Amino acid sequence: MSEELKELRVSNEARNDAEELRRRLAEEGYLFFKRLQDPDKLRALRREMLTVMQQGGWLVAGTDPMDGIANLDARCTEGDLGYTDVYHEVYKLESFHRSAHWPEVMETVGTIMGRPVMPHPQKIARLWFPQFTEHTTPIHQDFVHFQGNFETLTCWAPVGDCPIELGGLAVLPGSHKVNQVLDHHFSLGAGSLCIDTEEAAKTHAELDIAWHSTDYEIGDTLIFPSLTIHKALPNYTEDQLRVSLDNRYQAIGDPIADHMLQPHLSLTKKFTWEEVYQGWQTDDLQYYWRQLDNPVVPRDTSYAEKGFAEAVKLARQGDPRAYLALKRIIRRDPNSPAGRTAQQVLVEMGVADEMTPVSV
Repeated sequence: MSEELKELRVSNEARNDAEELRRRLAEEGYLFFKRLQDPDKLRALRREMLTVMQQGGWLVAGTDPMDGIANLDARCTEGDLGYTDVYHEVYKLESFHRSAHWPEVMETVGTIMGRPVMPHPQKIARLWFPQFTEHTTPIHQDFVHFQGNFETLTCWAPVGDCPIELGGLAVLPGSHKVNQVLDHHFSLGAGSLCIDTEEAAKTHAELDIAWHSTDYEIGDTLIFPSLTIHKALPNYTEDQLRVSLDNRYQAIGDPIADHMLQPHLSLTKKFTWEEVYQGWQTDDLQYYWRQLDNPVVPRDTSYAEKGFAEAVKLARQGDPRAYLALKRIIRRDPNSPAGRTAQQVLVEMGVADEMTPVSV
């Protein structure tokens, strides 16, 4: 392991001790379990997911999908329409959605919360190309993206072994104790928002900038609340695609944000539950949340709006990362207010008709 990273604390021995799990979560802001999920079920899911990705051109043709050998010419990331096209095909897999409901996960989250729980309808997979490190998921708190309530838990698990160089998740233990949503700024990477931890540490003495991670094995699972500061590590492999599950869980009866009732990345490109469910063999998980009593609250768009405003400002200062972000917005929705503003800025800067390369 890198000298900059410390090992995650394993909590397997406390898995059935609700009081101890809650104590650790309150103190450290995360719980890490070795092989919490069945490796065989995850291997079967991995084959299904990667087969769809290979059919979409993301893996080298003729290779075993289980090896995850990326086609580097197809590199893309969240925010690119090409990414969304293939991602939504993966998203249609019934097995992918069912994995968020596996008993070993539901029971563990239920033990932690001490109340009946539900997975968010918006299931999420993270599919990250190698040699594309500029687009690594930045330092952030999940609340800015998923909202609803602070007690919501993220459950992250690699779909396959995920050593440090493949780019697993890293957390700042105890960072949830800031007990507030910190300032987030424009960034590339999933979510497009990033915390400046050095800046945050100046006003939050309790914030210890000591990242913890591990060489994850298939079945390992990391659980943390929505205020814990975390990030993805870069995928430094030559040709390996990193695949992970990144789902949210909350107590039934707590508020949920309205956008979490929609398929993931349906804001990037229209995508409905009817399209997701087409071809499913069972219907027990279809619209399951409609039978549960969760107050629905509107999405707070101020976080995204601030990030966009910063991207515009940086673009006017000649920042190539901002150019790329604005061009993605134009490709997705050129006639939206953000799309029109992005076009105006790029015309002003004389880069509207050319792709500005970003170092990867």
